[in-house]
Amino acid sequence: MDQVKMRLLALSTCNLNQWAMDFDNNLRNIKASISSAKEAGATIRIGPELEITGYGCEDHFLEQDTVTHAWECLKDLLSGDWTDNILCSIGMPIIHESVRYNCQIFCLDRKIIMIRPKVCLANDGNYRELRWFSAWKFKDRLVDFQLPSDISEAISQISAPFGFGYIQFHDTAVAAETCEELFVAGAPHVGLSYNGVEVFMNASGSHHQLRKLNIRIDAIKSATSLCGGVYMYSNHQGCDGGRLYYDGCCFVAVNGDVVAQGSQFSLKEIEVLTAVADLDAVSSYRASVSSFRECASHESKVPVVKVPRKLCQSFQLCTFPTLPVKIKYHRPEEEIAFGPSCWLWDYLRRSGASGFLLPLSGGADSSAVAAIVGCMCQLVIKDIENGDEQVKADALRVGNYKNGEFPSSSKEFAKRIFYTVYMGTENSSDATRARAKKLAEEIGSWHLDVNLDAVISALLSLFQTLTGRRPRYKVDGGSNAENLALQNIQARIRMVLAFMMASLMPWVNNKSGFYLVLGSSNVDEALRGYLTKYDCSSADINPIGSISKKDLRSFLRWATVQLNYPSLAEIEAAPPTAELEPIRSNYSQLDEVDMGMTYEELSVYGRLRKIFRCGPVSMFQNLCHKWYGKFTPSEVAEKVKYFFKYYSINRHKMTVLTPSYHAESYSPEDNRFDLRQFLYNSRWPYQFRKIDELVRRINGGESAVPSVVRRDEAETASLQGGGLGVIAAGSSNPSVGL
Repeated sequence: MDQVKMRLLALSTCNLNQWAMDFDNNLRNIKASISSAKEAGATIRIGPELEITGYGCEDHFLEQDTVTHAWECLKDLLSGDWTDNILCSIGMPIIHESVRYNCQIFCLDRKIIMIRPKVCLANDGNYRELRWFSAWKFKDRLVDFQLPSDISEAISQISAPFGFGYIQFHDTAVAAETCEELFVAGAPHVGLSYNGVEVFMNASGSHHQLRKLNIRIDAIKSATSLCGGVYMYSNHQGCDGGRLYYDGCCFVAVNGDVVAQGSQFSLKEIEVLTAVADLDAVSSYRASVSSFRECASHESKVPVVKVPRKLCQSFQLCTFPTLPVKIKYHRPEEEIAFGPSCWLWDYLRRSGASGFLLPLSGGADSSAVAAIVGCMCQLVIKDIENGDEQVKADALRVGNYKNGEFPSSSKEFAKRIFYTVYMGTENSSDATRARAKKLAEEIGSWHLDVNLDAVISALLSLFQTLTGRRPRYKVDGGSNAENLALQNIQARIRMVLAFMMASLMPWVNNKSGFYLVLGSSNVDEALRGYLTKYDCSSADINPIGSISKKDLRSFLRWATVQLNYPSLAEIEAAPPTAELEPIRSNYSQLDEVDMGMTYEELSVYGRLRKIFRCGPVSMFQNLCHKWYGKFTPSEVAEKVKYFFKYYSINRHKMTVLTPSYHAESYSPEDNRFDLRQFLYNSRWPYQFRKIDELVRRINGGESAVPSVVRRDEAETASLQGGGLGVIAAGSSNPSVGL
């Protein structure tokens, strides 16, 4: 009797921590992942998108050197035994007939089997692939690609198939689907499934964003549920040199079920995930769906490359198909803790810095940043205890450990790599000073308490010598201009002091290197422009720059318990205040009063402006519905006008915003994500007039809503460069006073 046949395919996908333009690091990680896949018995391995160069090379992709070095690395892989007996998909840029393409290269037994250029490019949000690549336009065509001469000589192969197609082995068919292609209407996997492709290999470069993971997983579950098949998803993991953090989470799905899932946040350089898929279950699944059979029976044929060998194993008692697993999703609070923490660790260890310095105000935002650094220290210690030698080596180097010493606890490690500084003035309260000190003790940072009054007084005396006049706060009878200038002086002095201390404190304590200054303005305050230009918001990097105040408060409540920083509960409960004006018995400065809007309202404005692409008029119309019964149309109109006035007045501040970890889809960050002008007519005459007309119509002809009253005429000076802001010093914004 014939042995029962069962097609079992062992396959490996991975998360790799690649670094843009670091070819040595990237090639080392690729080789290590292939070795791990082989050790696990896999006959297929896929890595992340553009894994040889790194995904975030940006305009380096325009350089011929980048493509040349990628070919040199591929030559290294093909000249050794790396691809022996394993089908590997390797991501790199390729120039074909003077056109640059983003490609997956399928390699097996030291040969290039097929080169698959990307057919749908990511070109919105943080992505600009059309700036560097062209999409392959011919979905019915494979052409002959002439290999570079040195590659051809090294592997004794003159050319390779190039274009859209799939690979047919004796026992299964395999095809690529690269990142963005999964999410488009008419995704390639549909037609390929109808052509008999059973295994899809998705090389991805997908960055972390709060609440985004389920979108990826749902798309792949849906794809394999509707069409059947095995889907391998690989992703970058880590900071590759920019604002984005790639959150990994490689996984394998079969017929609508996730059977293996990798970590979403990790300090590891390499993580390889291996599963065994039953391909007979795929063919049975498809054959049982009548509509699938009917569609497949008349689908247009896709070009194919035939390879006369098998990838699958026959039925063996010791080998089992991998069973479905419960998908692990992190809560948003956990994402805020782990994503920025891992990003900071990569930035720290790769920048050559010896640690971080944070102006810590005792407010919510700067305290959230401090907690994230504390979380990073906890992750480092955890990985060292779990035997990660790379993390240990980096920690020993960054922490300047000598003579066999090594990190013993997160607090001890924080003491070596983290300075926190309370920069107080006569306007600071004892409460914020105490909260900052207590949190620093819980985290373990090296904490300093500095009083800036003498420096501020010296500057004001200099000004008085030059002009004969000395400015006063508004509560003491001063004008708006004086009041604003006095607040901004404090904020900007803090920036100067922060960078001076970051440069010199390691020297003072006989340590090598320098410290990176951390910023802590949140996305809502950036959107409103509630920060002083060139104050403490002008840091080296900002881990919370695109996280909303609402999410940060939720994070603080979570971190109080989960990170064991109990002082965060008191910090979260305190009303946000900049503490840049004198405290009086009948007056206390509050952020939401200064801004003229609540943080909750700011979050709504931000999402409507960016995600739903609303101008002033359509935002007014949307909010009339959203806030129906809460505010009258006239009140909504005033709120919308007020927001757009200050958004436009302060938009110029976004051009110098500290590079921030990207976490929120309505970030106003100017450089990469939110491409809009920075000089506006802040009166918005046409749009505001249209709003007034709509209000009159709604109210049956009542008089138009008056133009927004300028609460602080001096604030218009920010357009010329003063930069209003009053960034919440005591609230969390290092820009204004931490």
